[in-house]
Amino acid sequence: VQLQASGGGLVQAGGSLRLSCAASGSIFSINAMGWYRQAPGKERELVAVITSGGSTNYVDSVKGRFTISRDNAKNTVYLEMKSLKPEDTAVYYCNAIKRGISYWGQGTQVTVSS
Repeated sequence: VQLQASGGGLVQAGGSLRLSCAASGSIFSINAMGWYRQAPGKERELVAVITSGGSTNYVDSVKGRFTISRDNAKNTVYLEMKSLKPEDTAVYYCNAIKRGISYWGQGTQVTVSS
């Protein structure tokens, strides 16, 4: 499974960004896809996840602001981020779980200025 993330950038507080993660390769039987983030000096944390059945889950700090969705025809997962805060600044990583194996895309930087 190969994952290609895109969509990061610099935005002012209160702004919006949409991240995309396109999956390719052996994508059959991917159980879940999600987004993690890692801020400087902090551990990587799960931001949002969507299962193959469409169930979603979010870290409390982004609930009501971020939305994860998927386009099965494009094998792509999106993370719509609204009302961004400076504390959302981090490198965001796309992740896929297939048969217990975790796959990672390259990170994309999201910077929110105050």
